[in-house]
Amino acid sequence: MAIDRLLPMLGHTRGKRSPVTCALKCDNACAGEVCNTSKNSYFRDIVSNEVSRRTALGAGAAAAFAATVTLNAASEASAAAAGPVAPAQPAAPTATVIPFTEDGFVGFQPIAPVPADRDQVTVPANFTWTPIIRWGDPLFADAPEFDPNNQCATAQSRQFGYNNDYTTIMLHPNFANGLRGVMFVNHEYTNPEIMVPPSMDKAEARAISQNAHGLTVVELVRETVYSPWRYIKGGALNRRFLLDTTFELTGPAAGSDLVKTKADPEGRWVKGTFANCSGGVTPWGTVLSGEENFHGYFVGKGKSAEEKRYGITDKETTHGWELDDPRFSAKNAGYENESHRFGYVVEVDPFNPTSTPKKRTALGRFKHEGANVIIAQNGKVVAYSGDDERFDYLYKFVSKNTYRSWDRAHNMTLLDEGDLYVAKFSGNSPESEIDGTGKTPSDGKFDGTGEWLPLIKDGKSMVPGMTVEQVAVFTRLAADLVGPTKMDRCEDVEPSLHTGKVYVACTNNSKRETADEVNPRVKNRDGHVVEITERGGDQTNTKFDWNLLLVAGDPRQGDVTYFSGFPVDKVSPISCPDNVAFDEMGNLWISTDGAPDGIGYADGLFRVQLTGPERGKTTQFLAVPREAETCGPFINARDGYAVVAVQHPGEDGTWADQHSAFPYEGNTVPRPAVIQALPVRRWG
Repeated sequence: MAIDRLLPMLGHTRGKRSPVTCALKCDNACAGEVCNTSKNSYFRDIVSNEVSRRTALGAGAAAAFAATVTLNAASEASAAAAGPVAPAQPAAPTATVIPFTEDGFVGFQPIAPVPADRDQVTVPANFTWTPIIRWGDPLFADAPEFDPNNQCATAQSRQFGYNNDYTTIMLHPNFANGLRGVMFVNHEYTNPEIMVPPSMDKAEARAISQNAHGLTVVELVRETVYSPWRYIKGGALNRRFLLDTTFELTGPAAGSDLVKTKADPEGRWVKGTFANCSGGVTPWGTVLSGEENFHGYFVGKGKSAEEKRYGITDKETTHGWELDDPRFSAKNAGYENESHRFGYVVEVDPFNPTSTPKKRTALGRFKHEGANVIIAQNGKVVAYSGDDERFDYLYKFVSKNTYRSWDRAHNMTLLDEGDLYVAKFSGNSPESEIDGTGKTPSDGKFDGTGEWLPLIKDGKSMVPGMTVEQVAVFTRLAADLVGPTKMDRCEDVEPSLHTGKVYVACTNNSKRETADEVNPRVKNRDGHVVEITERGGDQTNTKFDWNLLLVAGDPRQGDVTYFSGFPVDKVSPISCPDNVAFDEMGNLWISTDGAPDGIGYADGLFRVQLTGPERGKTTQFLAVPREAETCGPFINARDGYAVVAVQHPGEDGTWADQHSAFPYEGNTVPRPAVIQALPVRRWG
């Protein structure tokens, strides 16, 4: 099917957002009806309370796994061949964010906005960039080299996947001096029109697309701690997660009739993961990956309220997988529940290539952008996650059991049981001062209080008329019944391990007609970032305070913006915040998916100051090439490098008319890639 038949957003997108992205990535979600038709209010106007602040437990927890992780035999053999076992990685500093200096990595000279039509990667003066790994690069010793003119499904199953999103690098605990690492990457979706020639057999083209989805674990090496990373072909830990990879369902939905199918009558074993967006690293050294736009891969019966709430229709899909596999159509007897087996947070052990990855149903089922965790004061693990849909919600999971720094096996069960909450926000400004333009209230800030409303508590459903299994599988419908706040596409949600504050990227919502203080603009095309402080610094508290860190846009083009009181004429314009990340010193970084209107800017990576007189200062570090999106930021300011995934470069092109040559090494087709930027003086 020609892609131009599937572009209902053509002529309706703004800025640099392409209708091709809308069709392939999220099944034209903005062109369809709003999934959330509940009568939940956007807001409730009350007076906020002051919050006592303290540093939350959790600093350095993400490094603790290195002292306890046990690698499999293959990895140990690989380690033995290269050197002695390294000591545990040092804990991150417990101080607040370091002040920025005018030299070194954290004091980079910001770049100017880059026109969206430029096919280049732009980094600051005295920095350079280089790919770590590209679509099609061979991962295994027997994998063929990439040949875009002769690609096949078998080759793709042994090669790096397409459209990388979440990316993280973890130091390999069995190698000294930090010179070996393990990188985890999501492959969110594909762009068939620019991947394969139109003359290719359509079934083979779909099979290539299927094998370009999923996940990748790949080993890395570098010469010094200031040198570029490069990937290791044939690394012992290298692994692809494909449509035939077995995942175990855990938590309340496991074994439920709601997830049983003809192929899995036990309701416990799922083949594959796809549409994976962002993610996070756990304190015990596993990786969490969010299944997001899964709805666009399934044909439903088109009748049930559950299908409508999750955006599943009875029409043919853009990707067409239902033509090859009966489980992708609920019209096929025995596969009515297959879509209920996707939309979860996936947990992967990157240090054991023979392990079975898990789908953690206790965290709920919705369009997970990702999940990020922190250890609370009482030792329980708290995971935050957003539902990336217009007018949907923000969630929190609190584990039943507590973290044990010495017991990795125990920690790998913590996401199986616990309490699930959804957020309700209230503001402290008069309703008349929230006029929908984004204008700041008279008190000089957007802020208020909030409450975590329970969906599952102590193993029991807190939603009248729904069982625990139903809450886990139909989480959106359960949340509708308890009255949370409708948000503007909560994408990435991440707690700071230094302060315990939680940052929520609300990307945009052009359908909003009624503003409230936590979503202060109607027709919100540029998005905003929410900062949450749990009461008493306790991540398990059901009360919180919040404020907006920034209301995005380009002040120079007349947008009404807010940067925590920092002068708007001294910031880099930023629009559609997508992923958020912290470097190991606690500084916040934001990658974007969609740039401001007007002349149109390329998407990029931005740093935002969180403390002191320059709180809210936003500076652009990097810009990606033509028609690309910035994804999966991973920042190591101590070693002096930044990693981003460059997704869908040149996506508006065709096989005969390619719009990008990224990453520019004699390419005839654009190749999504994970790249690194670092100072020339450190290694060049």
